Amino acid sequence: MDNTITYKQAVQELIQELSAMMPKDDNGVENQLLIDNERGHYLIMGVGWEFGKWFYATFVHIDVKENGLVWLQHNGTDLDLVASMNRLGIPKTDIVLGFHSPNVREHVLVEYAKG
Repeated sequence: MDNTITYKQAVQELIQELSAMMPKDDNGVENQLLIDNERGHYLIMGVGWEFGKWFYATFVHIDVKENGLVWLQHNGTDLDLVASMNRLGIPKTDIVLGFHSPNVREHVLVEYAKG
């Protein structure tokens, strides 16, 4: 069964929840929510000027690949996004921790699945 559409909907819901939680910055940094359902890319970024310096950062980046796997590319929050994705119906077996190297990734997922 192809879960790609279901996972895209779940990730979009999660990324919108996260974006709503982001503090508003009155110092010139704008938080941006970027959703590309067609290609499966979901990001929350900050961009602008802060204290006289250019600020450009990705806070969260998640991709839903055509093979049905959800890649957590970056988590710049202190939230457990894997648990949040589980809550929304995405099993740990379909989540890839893209920010870990392939040889570490498998071990981390096994340990994470135990806890």
